[in-house]
Amino acid sequence: MEYIVVKWLHILSSTFLFGTGIGSAFYLFFASLKREPLAVAFVARHVVKADWLFTATTVVFQPASGFYLAYLADIPLGSMWIAGSTALYLFAVGCWLPVARLQYRMRDAARRAVQDGADLPPDYWRAFRMWIALGFPALFAFVAIFYLMVAKPV
Repeated sequence: MEYIVVKWLHILSSTFLFGTGIGSAFYLFFASLKREPLAVAFVARHVVKADWLFTATTVVFQPASGFYLAYLADIPLGSMWIAGSTALYLFAVGCWLPVARLQYRMRDAARRAVQDGADLPPDYWRAFRMWIALGFPALFAFVAIFYLMVAKPV
């Protein structure tokens, strides 16, 4: 029963992690393309909150629950699918950490643009481009992790 509960929480947590990432990226990307500082400031403020509520917590919970599941099932951590998932996870989190910081910069730049009645500044667009450049590799890494978790290739 313990294994089933932990596995369910692990899957639920991965859903929150992936879903929050996709949803946040979708809304911030399209709000940015509208180039309306008020909309971007609103969306970016909530993206930062979602990162703290869902992404940061699940980033910690995922490896803890995953390694515990491997322990409960007596699966060696050196198994190809676990080692591969771990490497991809570390890569994805390595992309996410600067993305989280970039989202703060984007939020603050949009907020200043609203206060000043100005367009989104060049600093916003630099952060936006870097945010995209880091987001796509993280997305593909998470998709690959899902594959490894389901297929469990030897």
